[in-house]
Amino acid sequence: MAASFASSIIESIPVSSPVAAPAANSPARILFASLIGTTIEFFDFYIYATAAVLVFPKLFFPGGDATSAMLQSLATFAIAFFARPIGAAIFGHFGDRIGRKATLVAALMTMGLSTVLIGLLPTYASVGVMAPLLLALCRLGQGLGLGGEWGGAVLLATENAPPGKQAWYGMFPQLGAPIGFICATGSFLLLTDLLSDAQFYSFGWRIPFLASALLVFVGLYVRLRLTETPEFQKAIDKHERVRMPIVAVVSQHKAHLLLGTIAALATFVLFYLMTVFSLSWGTTALGYARGQFLPVQMVGVVFFGLAIPLSALLADRFGNRRVLFWTTLAIAAYGFLFTPLFVAGNLTAITLFFVLGFGLMGFTYGPLGTALAELFPTAVRYTGASLTFNLGGIVGASLAPYIATWLASNYGLSAVGWYLTLGALLTAAALAAIGAVVRARLPAAGKLA
Repeated sequence: MAASFASSIIESIPVSSPVAAPAANSPARILFASLIGTTIEFFDFYIYATAAVLVFPKLFFPGGDATSAMLQSLATFAIAFFARPIGAAIFGHFGDRIGRKATLVAALMTMGLSTVLIGLLPTYASVGVMAPLLLALCRLGQGLGLGGEWGGAVLLATENAPPGKQAWYGMFPQLGAPIGFICATGSFLLLTDLLSDAQFYSFGWRIPFLASALLVFVGLYVRLRLTETPEFQKAIDKHERVRMPIVAVVSQHKAHLLLGTIAALATFVLFYLMTVFSLSWGTTALGYARGQFLPVQMVGVVFFGLAIPLSALLADRFGNRRVLFWTTLAIAAYGFLFTPLFVAGNLTAITLFFVLGFGLMGFTYGPLGTALAELFPTAVRYTGASLTFNLGGIVGASLAPYIATWLASNYGLSAVGWYLTLGALLTAAALAAIGAVVRARLPAAGKLA
C-alpha cells in the first residue's frame, strides 16, 4: 500500500528534461534545496518528539499513571524509526530507478501531509482509543517520509560536489537537524510564553504541526526547480541502473550495510538522549520548568549547528571515517559525565552538559552522511545510504528514550551514561572495520577517508 502510494506520487512529478531545464544546478540551489528539505523534515520530526514528552501523555494516553502515559507516548515516538527503513526501501527504489529529484519531492509531501494531519487529530477525550491509534498512523507516515528524505538530500549535495568538497557539500543536509530542532523547540517555547497552560493544551500545541504546511510549500517550490544530479545522469546514460536496488544492496553489499548501520549507532543514541530523554527526565525527575529547561537545551543545539561545518572541513582534510572514529571515542568518554553534569538545581552544569553533548553530536553527524553515501556505488546509493542510516535509527534511536528512562528509573543516571558509552564503543569498532573492508575491496582507497 505504501509502495503504491509513493509510486503514484513520484510518477505524477514531472522529470526535468534537457530542453526544459537548465543544464546544471547552481551550487546555491543545490545546497539550499538539500538544506531546506531536511530542515522541514527534522522540524516536523522534532515537534513530534517535543509533543511526545509535553503533550501526548496528557491528551492521548490519559488512562494510567504519569510514567505509564509517558512510556506509551514514547512508544509511538519509536514507530517512526521502524517505518524509516521501509520508507528508505520504497523511496530508495524509485530514487535509484527514476531519479533523485522526483523522489525527494514525494518524500517531502509524505512527511508534510502526515505532520499536518497530527495537528488536526481529535484527542482521547473526544474519540477514546481511536486517538492514539490515529496518532500512531500519522507517526508511521512521518517515518516513511523521513526514511526517503535523508538519503536523497545527502546525494543531491554530494553527487553535485566538486572534487575535495564532498564532506562540505554533504554537511548541508545535516545542518537541517539543528536548524529544524531550534525552530521546533523555539515554537513550543514561544507558545509556552504566549499561552496559558489551558490554552496550550486546548489548541496551542497544534499550531507547529499546522504551520509546517507553509514550510513544505517552500521546500516543494525549490525542489521542483532542480535538475538531476550529474552522477545519476551518467548512470542513466551508461545503463547502469539496476532493476531491484534493494536486492542488489542486500546481496552484494551486506558488509557495508551491516557495518554502516552500527557506525551510525552512537550518533542516534547520543542525539535522542540529548533531546527526548533529557527533556523528559529534566522536566520530571529533575524538577526543571519547561520554560526554564528548553532555552538551555537550545543553547546546546547552537553548538550542534556550529560543530557541523567545522567537522566537514576536518573531514575533507583528514577523511570522514577518521573524524568519526575519534569523535566516537570522545562520545564514549562523555558517557561518564551524565551523573556529575545532568543534575537538579544547577543550570550551569546542565548548560555544560548540553554544550559538550551537542558539540560532539555535531562532530559525528556532520561527516556521517557523506561517509555512508560513499560506501555504495551510484546505481544503488540512494537505497544503500538510506537503509544504512535508517537501520541505524532503529538500533540506536527508536528505543533510546524508552531504554534510558527505564535505566534511569531503575539504576540511576550512571546507567544511562554506560548505555551511551557501550553504543559508542560498538560504533568505533564498526568504523575501524569499515576501513578494513574498503581497503580489501578497493585497494586504491587505501587510506581511511
